[in-house]
Amino acid sequence: MTVREVNVAIIGAGLMGREVAAAIQRWPALVDHPVRPRLTAVCDIDVRAMDWFDRIESVTTKTTDYADLLADPAVDVVYVAVRHDLHERIYTDVIRAGKGLLAEKPFGIDVVAAEAIVDAMDEHPESFVRCSSEMPFFPGAQMAIDYVRSGALGRIVEARSSFLHSSDVDVRKPIGWKRQRAYCGEAGVMNDLGMHAWHVPLRLGWEPRSVYGVLQDIVSTRPDAHGAPAVCDTWDNAVLHCTAVHDGVEFPLTTETKRIAPGEKNTWVFEAIGLDGGVRFSSKNPKQVEIFATVDVPGTGVEQVWQRIDSGSQSVWPTVTGANFEFGFSDSILQMWAVYLAERDGALQMRFGAATPGEAVLTHRIFRAAIDSHEAGRAVDV
Repeated sequence: MTVREVNVAIIGAGLMGREVAAAIQRWPALVDHPVRPRLTAVCDIDVRAMDWFDRIESVTTKTTDYADLLADPAVDVVYVAVRHDLHERIYTDVIRAGKGLLAEKPFGIDVVAAEAIVDAMDEHPESFVRCSSEMPFFPGAQMAIDYVRSGALGRIVEARSSFLHSSDVDVRKPIGWKRQRAYCGEAGVMNDLGMHAWHVPLRLGWEPRSVYGVLQDIVSTRPDAHGAPAVCDTWDNAVLHCTAVHDGVEFPLTTETKRIAPGEKNTWVFEAIGLDGGVRFSSKNPKQVEIFATVDVPGTGVEQVWQRIDSGSQSVWPTVTGANFEFGFSDSILQMWAVYLAERDGALQMRFGAATPGEAVLTHRIFRAAIDSHEAGRAVDV
């Protein structure tokens, strides 16, 4: 088997930049992957943020100007994790430089920016582009997806997909860019977390026909750097009640994106219920998948039951990890990169892939419809 080496650069040396760097160092855990990535360069406007990358021997370039990375012919793929208002400019620059791009959500601050990025892709087809979305790569999530695709639901009744976060429950938490419309975008929490909730429904073909958005601005001010109150002008929580279609049948699809979800830390939830069966998975209990069925209980008769099974460690791309072991967030990042680089290399085949630019643009249209719906107090067509 010929393994091709790919040089990776990171723009944005924050939390997710470090997660990606750590995932690349775990690459030997993947079995028979056709690509071997090497992290060679990192860029951030804060020089101190790049100090962490000194521990990675393959990193030979650190710069505060991302143009240095794009001008380097040795760089093949760029991962970008920056503020939403910077997406359009940096993403299009990466694409026009002919580099591969794994772009952080929401893929532009709004639909106009997202479409501009796609236009740049059309002009430069040599740049392979996908959008970051790691949660569906939990083995339990993959089991739930396969269950729905199998037809086991029968006639669908309802479905739910949620991302529940609690980082903003503390009202004393200082204001950050994600709480300011100028940097995060008018869609607020939907921009921040929306791809988490929409990747799987859209991949299952559940494009919503209409949306009724219930949006909440719960904490309207937060302390600034000097402790004075600063306006938080983005949505903290968003619940979208949608009408979608599965196997020709309309059904209610609910998505939730919440930064203020008391009792949660970082929870991804997917649930689909039908007349013949159902499935649900939550990253709160990452080994557990629940399957709904009617069964013949000895001595009782036919009953409705939720059955629990453990999902193990294996996801889309096989790893050396024992099949009965546990899977975690860092493993999902590794899987996302495995499928991105495999698809870029033409080797993904029928495996579940990373979120596409087309799916990212569609999420922006959904978010726009949700905002219009909230303002109008009625459902809005997408």
